[in-house]
Amino acid sequence: MALFKTQRRVEFRDTDAAGIVHFSVFFTYMEAAEHELLRSLGLSVLDRDAAGTVTWPRVAARCDYQSAIRFDDLVTIEVHVSRLGRKSVTYSFAFTCGERQVATGEITAVCCRLGAGGELQSILIPEPLADKLKALTI
Repeated sequence: MALFKTQRRVEFRDTDAAGIVHFSVFFTYMEAAEHELLRSLGLSVLDRDAAGTVTWPRVAARCDYQSAIRFDDLVTIEVHVSRLGRKSVTYSFAFTCGERQVATGEITAVCCRLGAGGELQSILIPEPLADKLKALTI
């Protein structure tokens, strides 16, 4: 199993009136971690190849919360590919603060070709991209 790890410092804007990170912010954190993971592989959520533009719209997202985090906490986010299909990838996330488990989540994205008019068409994940993602699959 290969994991990608990143860290993020909780900013004041991420917190709610109770002083804890608002639940919706975890989705932003997951997306940012996904982008960092892809960059580490030389990929992006918006790539161009000989046939045009390849992008990865999300089709599912979830997050389960175990404990709160607050302003200025340093959060570690571990990411791995839990499922690599022919057209989609599911990323799993684990959030910790020190030794404390904070949350877990998943995002599923579908590989699509972006047309000139902005329309999306799902496509098979190009083999060079799939090969790089396989390295992070458990």
